[in-house]
Amino acid sequence: MLLPYFNKDSIEAGCDEAGRGCLAGAVFAAAVILPPDFVCETLNDSKQLTEKQRDELRPVIEKEALAWAVGIVSTKEIDTINILNASFLAMHRALDQLKIRPQHLLIDGNRFKKYNDIPHTTIIKGDGKYLSIAAASVLAKTHRDEYMLRLHEEFPLYDWTQNKGYPTPKHRKGIKQFGTTPYHRMSFTLLPEDKQLSLAF
Repeated sequence: MLLPYFNKDSIEAGCDEAGRGCLAGAVFAAAVILPPDFVCETLNDSKQLTEKQRDELRPVIEKEALAWAVGIVSTKEIDTINILNASFLAMHRALDQLKIRPQHLLIDGNRFKKYNDIPHTTIIKGDGKYLSIAAASVLAKTHRDEYMLRLHEEFPLYDWTQNKGYPTPKHRKGIKQFGTTPYHRMSFTLLPEDKQLSLAF
């Protein structure tokens, strides 16, 4: 069972991002404030859940949360400020939209750029430890996956329905054959030499 809170006496928002390691598409982040009595036995780190489980959990989280929001940072912004800063910015944009002001932030990972004057705690693999971070991981992942499916309709040659922009062989094969799209992150190494050699055409 995941932990319900880090500090029982404060309003906590869990934050997590999705899409940091992708070659294409925006990076998404979510911030979630759950009620103190929130219980959901199936909720876990989104990477440990099936797509079906994530899709089922999303409306539950969005309905039961005291507040939730999703922040997005575009491909062009990622290329301008780098993916680490883009991940922080996406979290900040999610926090900007919360209807309740949190008193403490729980951040998945080991680094974060301070948000206003709100104290924060970074927690490595926090999405597998705290309910609010796990909830944020599910929202960030499902909202981003939905977005990548829309991009696939525009550019169907990169297998984004399956890889969601991550660097799979099929995705890299698409880049090699058809070039890049406006959604590819040009600051990333899209076709490292060792990967190019292993592609089967």
